[in-house]
Amino acid sequence: MSDLFVALGLVLVIEGVLYAAFPGGMRNMIEQMGEMTDQNLRTGGIAALCIGVAIVWLVRG
Repeated sequence: MSDLFVALGLVLVIEGVLYAAFPGGMRNMIEQMGEMTDQNLRTGGIAALCIGVAIVWLVRG
């Protein structure tokens, strides 16, 4: 269970760094996401999910 909280904390750290370092770029990216179709967002989400699972599997395996 502690691994889950560590992972969530790392996600927040990474997002925080991106917003702190590139606020304009993040705003532009969010605006572009609003223009994307649901299918494109879903495909990107599934791809990110698969990459994340593969990374965890390689590191923990």
